[in-house]
Amino acid sequence: MRVLTAVLALLLSLPLSADEISPQSAVAALQTPGTVLIDVRSAEEFAAGALPGANRIGHEQIAAQIASVAPDKNTLIVLYCRSGRRSAIAQASLAQLGYRNLINAGGYAQLKLALTQQN
Repeated sequence: MRVLTAVLALLLSLPLSADEISPQSAVAALQTPGTVLIDVRSAEEFAAGALPGANRIGHEQIAAQIASVAPDKNTLIVLYCRSGRRSAIAQASLAQLGYRNLINAGGYAQLKLALTQQN
């Protein structure tokens, strides 16, 4: 219960802007049940390596395809790409569609490292 309370407190403190959060904070958010992880990199980048459980939706298709993985606009969505730029674009697109719980986790390599260190 303490972990859930800590994660909820973290989520409530997160900004709903295109600003990135720390990889460690993103890893904590991923522990929340029902969280959707989206990789917005190219198919080639995704094939070269992706985070476990990630759904690949290119940032340019995110508006058209998001409902297939997160039909509820209150779903916690964590986005990442190579550097954080494309995930920020995807975050802005989703915010315009009314999605409210969005996290730009930044770059793949940093998020992967944080996940490895957490385990």
